Amino acid sequence: MRFERREHRPVALVIATPLIAVAAALAIAGILIAIAGAPVFEAYWNILKGAYGSRLSATETLTRATPLILTGLAAAVAFRARLWNIGGEGQLYLGAITVAWASSHFIGTWPSALQIPALLIMGAVAGMILLLVPLWLRLRFSVDEVVTTLLLNFVAVLFVSMLIDTVLKDPTAFGWPQSQSVADAAMLPKLLARSRLNLGLVIAVVLALVLAFVQSRTVFGIQSRAAGLNPQGAVFAGVPLGRTLVVVACLSGGLAGLAGAVEVMGVKGYVTTDLSPGYGYSGIVVAMLANLNPLGVVVAGLFTATMFVGADGMSRAMGIPSYIADVIVALSLLTMLIAVFFTQYRIRR
Repeated sequence: MRFERREHRPVALVIATPLIAVAAALAIAGILIAIAGAPVFEAYWNILKGAYGSRLSATETLTRATPLILTGLAAAVAFRARLWNIGGEGQLYLGAITVAWASSHFIGTWPSALQIPALLIMGAVAGMILLLVPLWLRLRFSVDEVVTTLLLNFVAVLFVSMLIDTVLKDPTAFGWPQSQSVADAAMLPKLLARSRLNLGLVIAVVLALVLAFVQSRTVFGIQSRAAGLNPQGAVFAGVPLGRTLVVVACLSGGLAGLAGAVEVMGVKGYVTTDLSPGYGYSGIVVAMLANLNPLGVVVAGLFTATMFVGADGMSRAMGIPSYIADVIVALSLLTMLIAVFFTQYRIRR
């Protein structure tokens, strides 16, 4: 028995792969729920009810999905070109603190129509810069970007922590370590009154549609995919590998930085060291669940947010630890990787 690479992957198999992976993950997680002494189907029903059972829970799920979609897109764009960006968390924090600094010190008096786009761009640029440094080290000295982007996460978070404890500390926060707030004019419009759901969700979905078009219908999309499939072959075919990777890094880092900007301008209004519960790392899981497809990232981000928000409701209703959501998401990633393998290879006897 041996594994043989498929010459062609059936479209039906590619579409069914994520569904099979998620179903397998839910089945395995169901065993753990049963061991905890709870009815499996009732537990999953409570997850759905906790995520969508009320106006508040539904809007919270969509709000939680917004940064997951953006960081998922950041990972998907980079991974497709074999640029292993593990630094989405640091890029998110740097984008967030840049927005808080710019709004509270420089452009806070601008009208919303000018201030909001300017701050979104600044947050994205901050994320770009943080990823371009590891890319330069890779292109110039062949340094593995997995290590540099991962370590820069800690550097960025500690840098943000220093700023909000010193020069950007809010004097009205009664000693609580948080940055100065962004101006009221910088806050993103709400999509629904009396909720935290904001324009960031629309921005995330539109960017997913744009990236799907770019990757499937433009020369750059073909070049980035070629760079990921076979870098040496891409260079031989005339693809400017270095320039392509620079553009990919700008897109990936910019999307992660934009996630931080949206979280500050749409939800929090200021920066704290617990701004992100791991959105940068969860974005990698979202990207892999989506098989690096931008449109799939939207669905995978919504699924992950549903697990996280719904698990809290299930925990309150049934006494099951909410950490089951982390288990389900992790199992979904593992089963997805196995499923993707079998879409690329078949077993021959």
